[in-house]
Amino acid sequence: MEQVTDHLLAAARKVIAVHINYPSRAAQRGRTPEQPSYFLKPSSSLATGSAEAPSTVERPAGCELLGYEGEIALIIGKPARRVSVEDAWSHVEWITASNDLGVYDLRYADKGSNLRSKGGDGFTPVGPGLIAADAVTPEQLRIRTWHNGNLVQDDTTEDLLFPFARLVADLSQLLTLEEGDIILTGTPAGASVAKPGDVVEVEVSTPDGALTTGRLVTAVEEGTTPFADFGARPKTDDLQREEAYGSREAAGLAPVAGAAVGPVLSPELKAKLESVCTATLSSQLRKRGLNNVSIDGLSSTRPEKRIVGLARTLRYVPNREDLFKTHGGGFNAQKKAIDSVNEGEILVMEARGEKGTGTIGDILALRAQVRGAAAIITDGGVRDFAAVAAMDMPTYYANPHPAVLGRRHIPWDTDITIACGGTTVQPGDIIVADSDGILVIPPALAEELADDSIAQEREEVFIAEMVAQGHSVDGLYPLNAEWRGKYEQWEAGKAND
Repeated sequence: MEQVTDHLLAAARKVIAVHINYPSRAAQRGRTPEQPSYFLKPSSSLATGSAEAPSTVERPAGCELLGYEGEIALIIGKPARRVSVEDAWSHVEWITASNDLGVYDLRYADKGSNLRSKGGDGFTPVGPGLIAADAVTPEQLRIRTWHNGNLVQDDTTEDLLFPFARLVADLSQLLTLEEGDIILTGTPAGASVAKPGDVVEVEVSTPDGALTTGRLVTAVEEGTTPFADFGARPKTDDLQREEAYGSREAAGLAPVAGAAVGPVLSPELKAKLESVCTATLSSQLRKRGLNNVSIDGLSSTRPEKRIVGLARTLRYVPNREDLFKTHGGGFNAQKKAIDSVNEGEILVMEARGEKGTGTIGDILALRAQVRGAAAIITDGGVRDFAAVAAMDMPTYYANPHPAVLGRRHIPWDTDITIACGGTTVQPGDIIVADSDGILVIPPALAEELADDSIAQEREEVFIAEMVAQGHSVDGLYPLNAEWRGKYEQWEAGKAND
């Protein structure tokens, strides 16, 4: 296997890094970019290391947050200038492992350029082995990172927001990628902070492990030379700690006042909501003054199913031909939403109730099902209806329609507040749907709402039994004081059974 050499590092005139490219990282950051964005790292930041000869990197004196990010690096083999996406991969000669190191303590200093925070000597180790680009399928690579021997990142390139060929083609539109230039292609979720004495390892391989770079090994040391007083000094805050570690919890920070603690939709809460019907939940929401929380006017391909999940959102705007040219083609917002939906999530689409075209078809619905989506909800039309209706995943829709999306819509943006079926839906809202309809539940109310709904349905079981025995509903439904006493006796008897 070819190895990264000093000669190869010296040939890199440019090191270009992508900000966000993995759906898992986008979800962690809470934003999904429409287009790739980049920053430069100096070639003097390059280094290499292996198990036999680890590279070393200093956490600069006075700094707290040395972040590591396992990434796949592309090495350009022949110059690329204004190349097409179809031709772009032929300009890549090698792939290897990389670690995009940086100190969050200096992020404030360069207004987004990352020069001081990510440009330090040794802040871009790559290697140790090289995999020939023409020997792999770029969508079938695996990236793993270990921190002190613990696996902390493990992802594949199957679902990248911006595939490798697109990055090369995009960059080549404005600048010439030269032989030896290196592109860092983004990091998945799991990146965190390394301290002096820690060891970080990164490996890129094919999924079967037949081709591998071997482990890129970097040891962290404490810097001893303080920053001079004529330049930016390290400083940090809890926001930087949260971003460096990946979450407030991982950074050892207390939850933000008023924020939910723990998962918004824990398995226990999900089970509670699945055990009650939307009619009961609706009445409990109404008791709390929430009347406009139902998505109305839609049918379901699987009305027998009850679904519970967190909302992901997608908004369409009315078609305007010039804007469709810029936003409608390629890896547009619709495809990004489908390709980033996670296990158990529900993709909710705002189509303005426009029924004259499809907003989802069989291929994209199948992609959402394969990714584990609990359902798709659109207040517009569905194409390829027979195929979509045959899927196990429910789709909620206004009507079937044969026309393509572009007849009436432009896919515009994702993970924002939208309107669907007459109500407002925010990313992270809890959606509950069954044969009666679809409800949008504010996460902060969900726990008490579920508990009260379970209690209400217990009462209604008793009421139904009494009605079946011939009792009038007068005073029984709802329970007056006399009947409530009888219900409590009934409930106590059930508990002793």
